[in-house]
Amino acid sequence: MVLIPAFSIGRTQELLYELESILFQYKKTKSYNKTWEDVEIIVDSPLASEFTKKYQQLSDYWDAEAQKKLHQGRHPLDFSQILTINDHKTHLETVNYLKKTARPAIVISASGMCTSGRIVNYLQALIGDKRTDVIFTGYQAHGTPGRDIQKYGQGGYVVWDNKKYAIEAGIYTLSGYSAHADQTNLLNFVKRMRNKPKQIHLVHGDRQAKQILQQKFNIAYPEIDTIIPGE
Repeated sequence: MVLIPAFSIGRTQELLYELESILFQYKKTKSYNKTWEDVEIIVDSPLASEFTKKYQQLSDYWDAEAQKKLHQGRHPLDFSQILTINDHKTHLETVNYLKKTARPAIVISASGMCTSGRIVNYLQALIGDKRTDVIFTGYQAHGTPGRDIQKYGQGGYVVWDNKKYAIEAGIYTLSGYSAHADQTNLLNFVKRMRNKPKQIHLVHGDRQAKQILQQKFNIAYPEIDTIIPGE
């Protein structure tokens, strides 16, 4: 089992696009095994499903790489191995089925930081199983279950609703999917503004990172009052 906590808008669609490419390329290799065709990619998020449909409806605006795949007859967001789950009853049945059978599958579900949503049910059922891998593809804020899982890993535990869950699953992080601008891009974003703001509020990110960014803004734009709320 591979569990991927992912935000419903943007990140889920990126992952489906990447998975289709991986499977397509793998079929061309000598090590290809047809059992991979039986591995279901489960998208268990009604919001993600709805926005994936919107992405497909806007395929005329996809970039050249994606257009090329369409012309090859491929369907990057709707290939045969995707199983979409919408209703809650089917969701619970799927969690119980996977826990009981340990059938190989890839589950993409929200929320991205494991604070709530359907991914929590999968994690509670499967994070104690060594046959499970959890892959993080997004930022995990301090104080969230996702950050605790990242930090403590195998041998540690995570808490939901005042109950501890032992972590026996493999824990992995892919940092390349970050959708946020870095310090340089944020500084340049302000630089390109014709009319500079009087204040900038830094509200997202780790405390130390916000403080460093605040210092850089103060040096580059001393006329702007750069604030970290709560400090």
